[in-house]
Amino acid sequence: MTRLIRYEYRRPGKPVQVYEEWLVLDRPDAKVLLQEYAGPDLEVAGHTMLERGAPAVWYVFPAKWHDVARFHLCDGSLTGFYTNLCMPVEIDDDRWVGRDLFLDLWQPVGGEARWLDEDELSAARRSGIVDAATAKRIRNERSLIDLQVAQAAWPPPIVRDVGLEQVRALKGQS
Repeated sequence: MTRLIRYEYRRPGKPVQVYEEWLVLDRPDAKVLLQEYAGPDLEVAGHTMLERGAPAVWYVFPAKWHDVARFHLCDGSLTGFYTNLCMPVEIDDDRWVGRDLFLDLWQPVGGEARWLDEDELSAARRSGIVDAATAKRIRNERSLIDLQVAQAAWPPPIVRDVGLEQVRALKGQS
């Protein structure tokens, strides 16, 4: 059941990034992917979100305008939850295409949730990269997520319930 997929991440104005990730759970409502992060360390406000070589578990929700990840350090400790606003992922067998919509939500373990890249979204809107209808859809998605964050109901249950240990077991790792 576990298989390697090629995930093409497209962000307007940036080169396409391609990630190889393990699809470990394939349900109609959610796809769970395991990735060993190969980029530079990611930080927010001086705190590391994701280290190079650390596992990231991605939860893709077909037809939804977001995906969510559990970010870790190399030792496997959870740093927080990362919500990426994006167009619904296009899935074609083992080739997936994600189209980023700039705005992201970071929920650090033990810290306050904060939206990231609002300035990049504003610049994309001003330059016409993001049209009015898409900007409205982004605002609506953010509002829905904000309501769930306020009710301590975000991230979605599968993200909270299926963690790194379970994902590694699904992949066949110890």
